[in-house]
Amino acid sequence: MAQFPAPTEGIAITHFIVSRDVERSRRFYVEVLGGEAVLEGELSIVALANGWITISVGGGPTDDKPTVTLEPPSDPGRASGFLNIRVADIRAIYEQWSARGAKFLTPPIDRGSEIRCYMRDPDGHLIEVGQLVGRVAD
Repeated sequence: MAQFPAPTEGIAITHFIVSRDVERSRRFYVEVLGGEAVLEGELSIVALANGWITISVGGGPTDDKPTVTLEPPSDPGRASGFLNIRVADIRAIYEQWSARGAKFLTPPIDRGSEIRCYMRDPDGHLIEVGQLVGRVAD
């Protein structure tokens, strides 16, 4: 069973996404990508491999982020960040996740030192899936 991402020492990194439908997004990260729900509700957390995805609804500024409004992506053609998932066998993952309903932008493409492809979650968040196949040049 996955643990809640609250380290007793050091740090833990979670990827926070804003969703139009938290339940739908939670199901995607659990049922399609194979994660495990740690917390369900308006705030959901999914353990995914050695990290966590925190999913919540959007909202206006708060006292600790007074000029920031959280919202899902509004233009799928633009991104300022994305989730990057590294896998051991990209072709197997591509087939498995496609069969479970993942919508990839392209099949895996050999880029030399890595093979990679991209998909989107139900809210349009970009996700890179890649396999390192050679040493990255220094």
